[in-house]
Amino acid sequence: MADFDLVIRNGTVVTAADTARCDIGVKDGTIRALGERLPAGQRDIEAAGKLVLPGGVDSHCHIEQKSSSGILCADDFYSATVSAAFGGTTTVIPFAAQHRGQSLRQVVRDYHAAAEPKAVIDYAFHLIISDPTQQVLGQELPALIRDGYTSFKVYMTYDLLKLDDHQMLDILALARREGAFVMVHAENHDMIRWLAARLLEHGHGAPRYHAVSHASLAEGEATGRAISLAALVDVPILIVHVSAPEAIDAIRAAQTRGLKIFGETCPQYLFLTAADIDRPGVEGAKFCCSPPPRDEAAQEAVWRGLVNGTFQVFSSDHAPYRFDASGKLPRGDKTSFKEMANGVPGIELRLPLLFSEGVGKGRLDLQQFVALTATNHAKLYGLHPRKGTIAVGADADIAIWDPERRVRVTSAALHDSVGYTPYEGREITGWPVTVLSRGRIVVEDGTLHAARGSGAFLRCASPPAARPLGRPAAEIARLAAFGDAAIF
Repeated sequence: MADFDLVIRNGTVVTAADTARCDIGVKDGTIRALGERLPAGQRDIEAAGKLVLPGGVDSHCHIEQKSSSGILCADDFYSATVSAAFGGTTTVIPFAAQHRGQSLRQVVRDYHAAAEPKAVIDYAFHLIISDPTQQVLGQELPALIRDGYTSFKVYMTYDLLKLDDHQMLDILALARREGAFVMVHAENHDMIRWLAARLLEHGHGAPRYHAVSHASLAEGEATGRAISLAALVDVPILIVHVSAPEAIDAIRAAQTRGLKIFGETCPQYLFLTAADIDRPGVEGAKFCCSPPPRDEAAQEAVWRGLVNGTFQVFSSDHAPYRFDASGKLPRGDKTSFKEMANGVPGIELRLPLLFSEGVGKGRLDLQQFVALTATNHAKLYGLHPRKGTIAVGADADIAIWDPERRVRVTSAALHDSVGYTPYEGREITGWPVTVLSRGRIVVEDGTLHAARGSGAFLRCASPPAARPLGRPAAEIARLAAFGDAAIF
């Protein structure tokens, strides 16, 4: 009887720390051995000439989620997780999104009911907090954190999602107390609102003006303010989908000061620009997301942030809306930039794009690639070492890459339900050819082998990143001299 269910042989195994030529022995869904010339498994996979990487972890994606304006994503939990798997991702962390007036606990139940019968890879949930009532803050959110929903997102913009600074501080203080991790969409709402109103007053409603209204300064200001709020409470935060040099500079400066501020960016800020949005008619709507793609100088600033460690994670921010009245164009070709759904698809191409242009062009080494796309995600959200690495005891979530495989991107070849890709026609070198989730083959030779509902829900531990530095902000320390400052 074989010692292993599966052995991957002769591949170049890469983690965030090192690279080694070795075999991987898998038993009962976990990695049981790493070494040379392991005994035969019930099945052996020959990986000579291939890279054997941890399955990707995409910790920022919107799946089967209704926007604040009531528009439903094009992808449900089946199409999104299938698409993710074909792109080498084996764990997703989408959002259970609360809208105002909703019970947070009921929101979580609803998302479980959607995901459980459909997901083909493993998944956890972040929460989106848009209505921090006394019931939510006092009862529901602390209980959910203890149940394994240890991260949540807050918005500083969007009329029906944004929180004011006082509400932000309440949530940050709760996160500090309960050991949770906060993600922040940082854009100055009033700057955007003011610019958008002026543009529309003058008849400027084309998609290109979406980028004009979401000014870099709006992102930079809100990022700086979010960092100040976090510093006041002494709590780590992650600034998500960063695109603007002003925001990158603010994050880097905070990190240099010793604050636990983390940064995330996405493919659209490396591979798209505002020029893509400036297309005839409403075609530019395909490229509209918030924050928007910016110019070539901003692209280079994002690349620098990936290389120098300002960004810890590279996520897709997959926000899939069809290019029709059900998604991007609720009023057809009369849709203004303020009416179209914000977001672009990217869950399947996240890893191949970064591999091709990052590793293939010498900007990133393989260890950085693995850290940015898998390991750091698992660490930030309390899933490591079960996910995000290749190590004895970890889940056998593995992507075998052909580093020389050339692929021309077409929407027809992708597996989401969007109907278009903003990366149409792009040439990519390097592609995952075999993908395993907990030791079971999910994708092989371009074919799906996983059944609906075979993905498992993951409860997240309180992540080490969520731990405060352990010292109060200077202002609170000063106040403590005058009395009891135990306000957290």
